[in-house]
Amino acid sequence: MIEKLFPLDKNYILRQAQSALEEELVDRMVFELKRSYTFLYNPLRLMDQTYALILDTVDFPRERVRMIYRQLCGIYRYKHRDNQLELLFDGRTHFEKFQEDWSQALITYVQQLGQHEQYVKTLLRMTLLYDSETRAEWAENHCKAFINQHFELKVVKRHGELRLKVS
Repeated sequence: MIEKLFPLDKNYILRQAQSALEEELVDRMVFELKRSYTFLYNPLRLMDQTYALILDTVDFPRERVRMIYRQLCGIYRYKHRDNQLELLFDGRTHFEKFQEDWSQALITYVQQLGQHEQYVKTLLRMTLLYDSETRAEWAENHCKAFINQHFELKVVKRHGELRLKVS
């Protein structure tokens, strides 16, 4: 991670907290994906071939979920961009507080997104129901576009930088 001038800036600490929780929260995203699939497509939990495959799959390209995780990290940092550290009186460090806040926010984001068929289908296609690289890449692009649309953001690339704009 690149630190420019202020190593104790809120954004640097938040980014470090998000990076530290990445593996744990990627697993949580997959768990929530399975729950969302169950609620949307199989509320009676009838065991068919697809449902069994989704529940039993543990080996899949995790890099695809990491990309979505990092996109949600960026959206959170953009939406919570005030860079002033608050005074904490409960004995926790800012790092610990940001980890807790980010964990709660990500779970909320993923549960909200999990109510939409497009998100569930595309994330399944690029992870648990992965069959080819081209289909997974297509699904990843559609998933990213859906997330940006859901959070009412538009990503504009200029001069090598990605900028988020509120629509």
